[in-house]
Amino acid sequence: MSIFESIKISIQMLLKNKMQSFLTMLGIIIGVMAVVIVMSVGASSQEFILNEVKTIGTDLIGVLPGNSKGAPSSAMGIVNTSLKYEDGEKILNQNNSNIDTLAMYVQGNTKIIAGENDLNISFSGSTENYMIIQKVEIAEGRFYTKEEEKNYSRVVVLGSKVAKDLFGDQSPIGEKVKIKDLSFKVIGVFKEKGSSLTQDQDNSIVVPIKTAQKLLLGIDYINLMRIKVVDESLIDETKEDIRSVLRESHNIDNEDEEDFTINATATALESIEAITNAMTLFLVAVSAISLIVGGFGIMNIMLATVEERISEIGLRKALGAKESQIISQFLIETIVITFLSGLIGIILGIFVSFIIYEVIILLGTNWFFIIPFWSVIFAAFVSIGIGLIFGIAPARKASKLDPIEALRYE
Repeated sequence: MSIFESIKISIQMLLKNKMQSFLTMLGIIIGVMAVVIVMSVGASSQEFILNEVKTIGTDLIGVLPGNSKGAPSSAMGIVNTSLKYEDGEKILNQNNSNIDTLAMYVQGNTKIIAGENDLNISFSGSTENYMIIQKVEIAEGRFYTKEEEKNYSRVVVLGSKVAKDLFGDQSPIGEKVKIKDLSFKVIGVFKEKGSSLTQDQDNSIVVPIKTAQKLLLGIDYINLMRIKVVDESLIDETKEDIRSVLRESHNIDNEDEEDFTINATATALESIEAITNAMTLFLVAVSAISLIVGGFGIMNIMLATVEERISEIGLRKALGAKESQIISQFLIETIVITFLSGLIGIILGIFVSFIIYEVIILLGTNWFFIIPFWSVIFAAFVSIGIGLIFGIAPARKASKLDPIEALRYE
């Protein structure tokens, strides 16, 4: 019997017992579908997160207060105050040719009032280079200057949504707003940017860092520094230069005593990619359990099929069919079942992944629809592999039947 005849017989058997065939295939269909969905969502979420981080820039170095090797102070309710405005100034005063721009930040939440309108929003206090580091543009007005930054000027730049909510279609430039009962002059409005994982620029405001420290927060430290390097290849060298300046500024000789942490966006990308890959593989492994369960179901059905077809097997052996031919026939039948199950599972997995993509897009997130090619190949090979593995026992049982006893079986 040729392979094509065996495939034809397999399809006939499937059509003959439709409900039994469907229940046999269901486990594999669900398992393959789950694997495709998990891989698709994993790849899409990874691309989404990496894309969000890349929008910040892969040529940035971040400096945070506190040593990352120790227990995070924020987890214990302690605010780390080890980074100062003067630290950023010292880094800039080194005139390091590797450094393009540096911005310092403090953050907080407040209420902003304009006439009868008020909003609870987040705000940032930052230095004059904020726009370069954050990659934002002014739609109307201007950004504040270095002089305004150092003179504690009460000026504010509004996010596009804040400006709309407070002033409607009117221009807010030159208008006064109240922040913590202090009067601030609106000097600019940012272009609409949209929200990201790190910040909702449109729904926040920015004031000079010195103003934020003294008048709004009552602090003398900063929360973060971001340094843009001239070229990404200079990141490691620049990190060491920054480390040397901060050690000298903080009178630190021992690395373990450092009260600051220096990270790079490029390094964060690698870490995020490794974490998301590990999570996806874990979820795929969990999903694969249903494939194994489905494999046992197919094996049981094929064993029952052998019992139903004992007379047929006996007749074939009596006519000269070899054990290898009997084994190949039943293996082919099992593979056909698992292959068709895998194919249906792949199609359903792609369809469900697309539905997930459409739903997330409707929710306003810049999601991606990705079906990794290797996930389809993996699912196809796994389904065929299950057919081979779990089809061996029924096939061997069929091949070992005695033809005389088989012909007598009723």
